[in-house]
Amino acid sequence: MSTDTTTETDRVVDDQTQRIGEHIRARRRAARLTLVQVAELTGLSHPFLSQVERGHSRASMVSLEKIAAALGTTQVELLAAGAPERPDQDDRGPEVIRAGEGARGPFSSGEARLLVHAGPHAFEPLEWTGENTDLGDYFEHREDEFLTVLAGDVLLDLRGQEPLRLGPGDSAYYRGGTGHRWCSADGSRFHMIVVKETPRAGAAPSAGAAPSTGAAQSTGTAPSTGVVA
Repeated sequence: MSTDTTTETDRVVDDQTQRIGEHIRARRRAARLTLVQVAELTGLSHPFLSQVERGHSRASMVSLEKIAAALGTTQVELLAAGAPERPDQDDRGPEVIRAGEGARGPFSSGEARLLVHAGPHAFEPLEWTGENTDLGDYFEHREDEFLTVLAGDVLLDLRGQEPLRLGPGDSAYYRGGTGHRWCSADGSRFHMIVVKETPRAGAAPSAGAAPSTGAAQSTGTAPSTGVVA
């Protein structure tokens, strides 16, 4: 008879995924929510959430956004929990993130990298690189957001607006509550910086504000209905 010698540690994706999962479990328990309740709030399956909490599955950036909303926190706060602990430092001092540092989160055919350490900040900068041509699910949060394209061509879909094609040097700013998603416009790799406001206590979602954009041109391409796993 064969014996399964796989341990709990063997099933962990990596250290960052385990730290994020442990943080999600701690926040869920602090909120007195069961996995079933979080599954109902997020639309994610109970087994998947259990795997995430144990570090056996890596949640996508879209999934982290949904989990964060259910737990009363932010996608970036959950992502930052995956970074290794660092010695206490003066929050008023300068903060440097080297090229190989920063907590990272996956999405379809690419990844996002947090450009600050864990802790309080006035805004939350992320570096996004990828080549996905599937727009996937919308992100939506209460805070305003800004993005600028450094390389490649990006198709930006703001819910209720005609999709925009952005190239290097183009930027867009949109209000909190605006559903947004993006992908490569032509299948080539893109590189951009996304900066979101840090959530304010008691802030309410913005309603109906039209986005401001520095786009060079728009495209009539219809939004994709694909979903990021």
